[in-house]
Amino acid sequence: MHLAGWMAQDEGDTPELRGLAQGYYAHAFRLAAEAGDPELSATALRGLAVQCVDLGFRAEAVQLGEVCVDHGKHLDNAYYEATLATAAAQDDDRHLATRHLAASETAIGRPAATPGDSWAAHYSPGRWAHESGMILSRLGDLPAAEEHLHLALDIQGLDRLRTRAIVHADLAGVRLRRGNLDGALAAWSTFLDCADDIRSVKVQAALRDMRVRLRRFEGMSEAQQLRQTAAHLLA
Repeated sequence: MHLAGWMAQDEGDTPELRGLAQGYYAHAFRLAAEAGDPELSATALRGLAVQCVDLGFRAEAVQLGEVCVDHGKHLDNAYYEATLATAAAQDDDRHLATRHLAASETAIGRPAATPGDSWAAHYSPGRWAHESGMILSRLGDLPAAEEHLHLALDIQGLDRLRTRAIVHADLAGVRLRRGNLDGALAAWSTFLDCADDIRSVKVQAALRDMRVRLRRFEGMSEAQQLRQTAAHLLA
């Protein structure tokens, strides 16, 4: 049920798919609660919290993140702490975001569960570094954000093209905000290489974001070539 919700959420940004994803996540939570499984309960709540973050429902995202952490409090897993930190950063709550980001960093440093024994075992240090980088970016600490995104790309575990594509797109955005246009263009170029043939609402959103941000550099042939490639992928 949870996986079906994730797939529906990543399929597209339409009211029908949003509602479908929400329904799957809610049903996954009911099943987990009935089974008395706190980890699966927390994971289902995390799906709902992330969906609220993506849709801009900030208060709801924080509340779901808090309940998510409460269900997972005995699991000592960075997965759920980082979820609340992300929601809090989106809500501009620096204190709450920083506190739970620190808790997630402590947890990610401990030995991971054996894959297959825990649903959250897939939350690798690389994925944590990516999420932490975006939290730090939202909080305005761009040097630390870029450092964490580099760390995410350097750590084994980001072998999926979809994941690497999104991290490179995020890295480009951080570099652009830091005034490093050449570095941003290089990261966006790698993003486009990874994004080819990937069907994902997050990749599509990153393509549209890149095209808008590069519009201001009309005199640069490299920037316009990237925009043209993005338009082809969007089509």
